Amino acid sequence: MSASPRRGFLTGGTWCADHNKTVDRWPREDTVTQILGETVEGGGSACNFAIDIRRLDPSMPVATIGCIGDDADGAILLAQADAAGVDRTGMVILPDQRTNYTDAYTATATGRRTHLFLPGASAHLSPDHFDFSRTTARIFHLGLPGIHDLMDGPWKGEANGWVATLKAARAAGLETNFELLQIAPERLRGFVEPCLGHLDTLVINDYEVGAITGRATTDDGQTDVEACLEAGALVMERGAMKVLAIHFPDGGLAFERDGTVTRVPSVNVPPAVVKGANGAGDAFAAGFMYGWHEGKAVADALRLAHACAASSLRSVGTTGSVETVAGCLALAEGWGWRSHAALHPVDRQTRSTSA
Repeated sequence: MSASPRRGFLTGGTWCADHNKTVDRWPREDTVTQILGETVEGGGSACNFAIDIRRLDPSMPVATIGCIGDDADGAILLAQADAAGVDRTGMVILPDQRTNYTDAYTATATGRRTHLFLPGASAHLSPDHFDFSRTTARIFHLGLPGIHDLMDGPWKGEANGWVATLKAARAAGLETNFELLQIAPERLRGFVEPCLGHLDTLVINDYEVGAITGRATTDDGQTDVEACLEAGALVMERGAMKVLAIHFPDGGLAFERDGTVTRVPSVNVPPAVVKGANGAGDAFAAGFMYGWHEGKAVADALRLAHACAASSLRSVGTTGSVETVAGCLALAEGWGWRSHAALHPVDRQTRSTSA
């Protein structure tokens, strides 16, 4: 990677208040289950990624852009940004709108999540809110397509507001990264395909890579690694990314422009310490992109990504248990790593490396 005089991150997009609720099980319709505990914390890709980066490295400059309402949830988000040291001068407070919020349920029986959300102020975010003229950040992290009405629609001759914003960021000298959301595959594909030519990096999960390529990469929660390898190669063909990272419970894959594919297994997290997976994908992205920003080898960036995600699993909230870079890596080494075998389901005649 070439050296850049820029440093730090700018995040943009979703800031929402996660009303985290722990239940013993997810109920069937017309039945009742008890809420065992609840908290209200920051959520959304722009929020989680920003705070995670600051927790990994408190010296790293991080700023953000987004829309919130002038309400109690908005005040919580602003306070959490301030506590993390995130520059929020780009945050817009809309007085007549409710802050985007999510009822985020985690079932203790399975560890699985169910989210119900109200878009609120996020629906009013548009490319006009993104001013890149003064930022000295190096990497722009943008998301989430599918829950921002103005960004999701056509914008001044562009396919959607995401394309317009990514193009403006690159024109201003920023490297661009995109975060996705697990919505219906055809909807996600429609938003993302026009953006692929305007991205420098892309960090997604097994479901999302299948959705944007029209391939079945998961089956009832199980990852088809072979299908992910094929889908990842297709995404690299269609996009401008220098690197594409795909994560799933057993590990991660990274595709580079020269054809190299790196595979790194995930951390063997003890089940007893897991409180919830809410925010784990954001933590993985933060770990990987921090490593990329710092010029680490792709295999080392994947290891940090897994370690950061593993650290985040100890909290029902999205960012509360993420530690420093050293702390996350020490935690991962203490727990150990999963087997490489799951990342090599069949022999392949491809150029690849195993870390």
